[in-house]
Amino acid sequence: MIRINDLSREILRMVDSYAAEVQDEIEAASKEETQNIVRELKGNPSPKLTGSYRKGWRMKKIGKNKYVAYNKTDYQLTHLLENGHANRGGGRTEGIPHIRPAEEQAVRNFIDRVEGAIRR
Repeated sequence: MIRINDLSREILRMVDSYAAEVQDEIEAASKEETQNIVRELKGNPSPKLTGSYRKGWRMKKIGKNKYVAYNKTDYQLTHLLENGHANRGGGRTEGIPHIRPAEEQAVRNFIDRVEGAIRR
């Protein structure tokens, strides 16, 4: 006969195990998707004049499960190149959307991986 105390301990152990597995998958998905963003931004979509902007993409861990992709060399240009800007002599420069598509794809992949981990 199973005692009720044993049953509750077993349920708690299983829930803790499940939570740890999901947490590990979230951390792995976060890291891998940030690496994918950096890899993609270093590829073709990033504008290339001298190559410094394209080569400057890096990843940094900023928390327990948080990673961020950033441009180490030319961080000042990210907003201007992504959204366009006003020219000195008048007119506007057309933006080159390269960060947003990479981010949107990574978010979709991350959500799919986390939902898959929760279902397992």
